[in-house]
Amino acid sequence: MDLEVFEELRQLKYRYLRTLDLKLWDEYADTMTPDIKADYGKRLSFDSRDAVVSYMREWLSPAVITMHQCHHPELTADGDTATGLWYLEDKVLILEQRMMLTGACFYQDEYRRCDDGRWRISRTGYRRTFEAVQSLDPTWKLTANGFAG
Repeated sequence: MDLEVFEELRQLKYRYLRTLDLKLWDEYADTMTPDIKADYGKRLSFDSRDAVVSYMREWLSPAVITMHQCHHPELTADGDTATGLWYLEDKVLILEQRMMLTGACFYQDEYRRCDDGRWRISRTGYRRTFEAVQSLDPTWKLTANGFAG
């Protein structure tokens, strides 16, 4: 694979995760094709970019803080299409319920080079290897929150 394409795909996935965690919804939307198919498990599947962004914007309120980290990319490209397999580690702090979700999964993506020459995600989804939820006991304290008003 061309190293330039490899790096463009890596940066695309990193941008997808960063803009999700920072709740930068316009930039997040720009990482996906309008007709993206997204499947995040049994209860979360979407058939458009608008549906994905709308759901994330609503669910990831300031009281929900996320951390998504992908690594170990396995990427292949053929012309203007590509595929990727990524290992994801994530944490989700749900402050109002004093709960933290921790998990890992394997993301499977498809990418398409669009008319503007930029790569975007056209299909994404993952299969969880594990997910655990724990209560944030009374001694747990959040000492910094970039989303607090």
